[in-house]
Amino acid sequence: MSHVYRLVISCPDQVGIVAKVAEYIAGQGGSIVEANHHTDANNGWFFMRHEILASSLNMSLHDFEKGFQQVADAFDMEWYISDSEKPKKIALFASKESHCLADLLHRWHENELPGEVVCVIANHDDLRSMVEWYKVPFHHVPVTPDTKPQAFAETEAIVAQYDADVIVLARYMQILPPQMCRDYASQVINIHHSFLPSFVGAKPYHQASERGVKLIGATCHYVTEDLDEGPIIEQDVIRVNHSKTIEDLKRLGRDVEKTVLARGLRYHLEDRVLIHGNKTVVFDS
Repeated sequence: MSHVYRLVISCPDQVGIVAKVAEYIAGQGGSIVEANHHTDANNGWFFMRHEILASSLNMSLHDFEKGFQQVADAFDMEWYISDSEKPKKIALFASKESHCLADLLHRWHENELPGEVVCVIANHDDLRSMVEWYKVPFHHVPVTPDTKPQAFAETEAIVAQYDADVIVLARYMQILPPQMCRDYASQVINIHHSFLPSFVGAKPYHQASERGVKLIGATCHYVTEDLDEGPIIEQDVIRVNHSKTIEDLKRLGRDVEKTVLARGLRYHLEDRVLIHGNKTVVFDS
């Protein structure tokens, strides 16, 4: 994988943005190896993501950023630039279900995820041996109604200890406190079955079976204070029919959940997700 810098921009739409950005990059000897643009005509907002070959620049990243600020100011840009050789640190949250956690750990172990798993935090101890096989620190933090404030204070302290950049709820069956959602805005990724909000509450697969659904799926999204209503990163579905049992639906549901979560996390790690309000623009590769 080439060493690249990822320049990510959003700003009010106006004439000349692409030209001015390209002019600045070229002026520093920069070679653009991937370019993505999108204009939201309804809201008059522009989105851009460029990958710049790091070795092509004739200056340091710090100097590039300093010089680019003038371009950003001229177009009222919200922007940042990241270095692909400084992977984001990932904290995985889990409970008892293993499919999403096992899938992410395996992908990370096989170098399929461009990030660094720094710890796993779980409210049950069931998955400890699996996590420790991957030589990842495992922290058991029980959560009960009476101890929830203390438990989440401990959880946040662990996340801070590892200086994690992103938290992934890999079927973590707890609702994060509102303050934690605010503290880690746009940094917490969750997965759930796409029956929500159609089939809320207990036993969604039983409800789906009784209704004779033809599609089951999963949604990967950012966590906000509004439960399951954060900006959507990725979704997918699997077609089913009347012959599928409830156990079949659960099995297929687990399959789609883990693949959607892995794709959504990859997009985040590669800076492909731009958030505007409660909507995302995802420049998938």
